[in-house]
Amino acid sequence: MVLSHAASDSDVSVHSTFASRYVRTSLPRFKMPENSIPKEAAYQIINDELMLDGNPRLNLASFVTTWMEPECDKLIMSSINKNYVDMDEYPVTTELQNRCVNMIAHLFNAPLGETETAVGVGTVGSSEAIMLAGLAFKRKWQNKRKAEGKPFDKPNIVTGANVQVCWEKFARYFEVELKEVKLSEGYYVMDPEKAVEMVDENTICVAAILGSTLNGEFEDVKLLNDLLVIKNKETGWDTPIHVDAASGGFIAPFLYPELEWDFRLPLVKSINVSGHKYGLVYAGIGWVVWRNKEDLPEELIFHINYLGADQPTFTLNFSKGSSQVIAQYYQLIRLGHEGYRNVMENCRENMVVLREGLEKTGRFNIVSKDEGVPLVAFSLKDSSSHTEFEISDMLRR
Repeated sequence: MVLSHAASDSDVSVHSTFASRYVRTSLPRFKMPENSIPKEAAYQIINDELMLDGNPRLNLASFVTTWMEPECDKLIMSSINKNYVDMDEYPVTTELQNRCVNMIAHLFNAPLGETETAVGVGTVGSSEAIMLAGLAFKRKWQNKRKAEGKPFDKPNIVTGANVQVCWEKFARYFEVELKEVKLSEGYYVMDPEKAVEMVDENTICVAAILGSTLNGEFEDVKLLNDLLVIKNKETGWDTPIHVDAASGGFIAPFLYPELEWDFRLPLVKSINVSGHKYGLVYAGIGWVVWRNKEDLPEELIFHINYLGADQPTFTLNFSKGSSQVIAQYYQLIRLGHEGYRNVMENCRENMVVLREGLEKTGRFNIVSKDEGVPLVAFSLKDSSSHTEFEISDMLRR
């Protein structure tokens, strides 16, 4: 068919993207361009730049999920334009979040009655979840100190020096002293005895990690609880425990169901977990659950009615996407206990193969433990010629 008119500069549909002037001239890097460009050119320019990123499927440096089933991908794309905060507009999405909270609370052995619902919230990740849990501890401690007529201006948290940076952020942003238990050679997690020794009347909580940032090891929450029970009885304090289960929260219930680390321990008042790690959802979802309603001060919960009905909310963010919440619900009902257990067992088997292969070389010390996050953390036996950082750099190539 012959064109009935000459193609103008604006009639770019007849041009090959790579032949057009839009990919032959540089776009401003830090300023918005004055003029529009065709969608094909915009896509190609960005897509070509992104080719220099690493392949997510080859990412061994973090625990974030990089693959989900096509059926879940469809659900994500169909809900990517839903703003989760519009609860009146998207009541089913809100219901799915509530189901997730309750499923996770039961997974962590929350002491819920037959008709009682769990207390918790979805977040954009464990960092936000930890901020919320920390705020709840701080406010509850302040309220108690005020009622007793005691100073409430110097709260502190006791953690190990191996905590993730979000704990340091919480301490700095919300003016809480961070008291870190120092690590020792060969012992890369918080020592419960040393942690309890550091507890004082201003300690709002002790934070234990289920899956150390350094080597994936589970900290001994049971021993910490038992020692803290004794100290609380001796001092009259009621110092609680928060469990940072960002990595281990979706591992321990399936690989180590007899391990006591969760709400089975009386001093554990809140737990956070990352849905986008071993919860098997793409990045952007975390959860925090409380033991019961009394552990989340009511004054921290906002009630908004922008769209009509009362909507209680306790988050640092407001608007956020719904797709990750829906994806988490998909995984929970799709996999169930059986599926999650199979995935975690497979991860553990892969870990054993990798660990044994490294050990056979005779060049590495394994610093991770058999019980913990299924990963292999190792160091060089002889770093006189090369360092671990050089090996890491080589693996990137």
